[in-house]
Amino acid sequence: MGVLIGLLAAGVIWIGASQPRGEGVTLLPSPTLGSLMVYVTGAVATPGVYSLPEGSRVNDAVLFAGGFLPNAEQEGINLAAPLQDGQQLDIPIRSSASHVSGGRININTATVEELDTLPGIGPTTAKSIVNYRLEHGPFQFPQDIQNVPGIGPVTYDKIKDLIKVGP
Repeated sequence: MGVLIGLLAAGVIWIGASQPRGEGVTLLPSPTLGSLMVYVTGAVATPGVYSLPEGSRVNDAVLFAGGFLPNAEQEGINLAAPLQDGQQLDIPIRSSASHVSGGRININTATVEELDTLPGIGPTTAKSIVNYRLEHGPFQFPQDIQNVPGIGPVTYDKIKDLIKVGP
């Protein structure tokens, strides 16, 4: 019996000490896409520095920045151009744009700064007006501005004689 236990113990030690068979497997990290840092300035809703995936285009950067403002000069912009890391993308403002005529501000084309001059409209509400235009298109009538969150009948009464929607 002792001989049998001795042989069994020797077999366990021999199996534990033997070299592993086969080849080891090396795991590689999964490939990750790099990112580009792009500075978007000018006539966009929210200028700033944005991180976009490699292979992004100018159109992607403009969308990340909230889209074009109504007074953006879009004609000379190649939206299909690829972006490069560290690039500054400056969207020019139309030089002939006039948002105020006859003492009234055109709520379809006015900038955040111009809308902020209206009584009862602060910078946050002015930005909400611009964002509403970008999402829903131009206002059809001046009273449609009441569809913007934060602008009710009281505010509309203060500004109705100062705003317009057409030329």
